[in-house]
Amino acid sequence: MWLVLAFLSAGFAGITAILAKIGLRNVNSNLATALRTIVVLLFSWLMVFIVGSASGIKEISAKTFIFLILSGLATGASWLCYFRALQLGDVNKVAPIDKSSTVLTMILALIFLGEKLTAVKIIGMILIGTGTFLMIEKKKTDNSSADKKNGASLIYALLSAVFAALTSIFGKVGIEGVESNLGTAIRTVVVLLMAWILVFAEKKQGEIKNIDKKSWLFLVLSGFTTGGSWLCYYGALKEGPASIIAPIDKLSIVVTVAFSYIILKEKLSKKAFWGLVLIVAGTLSLLIKY
Repeated sequence: MWLVLAFLSAGFAGITAILAKIGLRNVNSNLATALRTIVVLLFSWLMVFIVGSASGIKEISAKTFIFLILSGLATGASWLCYFRALQLGDVNKVAPIDKSSTVLTMILALIFLGEKLTAVKIIGMILIGTGTFLMIEKKKTDNSSADKKNGASLIYALLSAVFAALTSIFGKVGIEGVESNLGTAIRTVVVLLMAWILVFAEKKQGEIKNIDKKSWLFLVLSGFTTGGSWLCYYGALKEGPASIIAPIDKLSIVVTVAFSYIILKEKLSKKAFWGLVLIVAGTLSLLIKY
């Protein structure tokens, strides 16, 4: 079941990137993240009450709360960096760098969670790492300001990957002592607070009234798909190994690239295409013994 949840998480996450990219066109990225998180919060707590796990909050240990909060902070940082990168650069350039968190997650899972690093996993890591490298293409232009935006988008995407890897590790530890839907809802509260603190620090809250209907629609839809992805992801983490679930979740890049081509008209070069093939092959190789 955790495999099914991991693949569902990937599907929802892939669609999220496209919806968010469209919704970000006329909205400050941090404000958009804060607004999307409201939707995720409502969605996640609705699931908590549906499954009847709300009463379990009083049984959560201090250690679990700490790791859920750390996971929420890492998620918030990853989101803020990722959606800033999406606003500055192309989806099919940003997504591969963000997905490179897979390799870092597997290394951290070995160090902190004691998950074994088998020959199959090493091969998978090499394929994923090589594929990610091939997909990272810095767009060359004759416009210096455009070059700066592209460079900044790569940096934000890299930071997103680092924080995403930490999210998986903290989330794995935090989710062990709590029902997965409740754990997700608690983490979302942390992300929401973090996002809105940043919005008020930048004094961007006044821009809400300038958001058009189309942007609102896509931000809300991206919030729903994010909520679905989270619930599936942490449901999978509760039962399965982080070093396997994280790579499967990153298969969302296939969905993202496909939709970016169909909807946003962003094309892949031959080099990037073969990079995508290697990422998929590396991820699927991790499932051999399963």
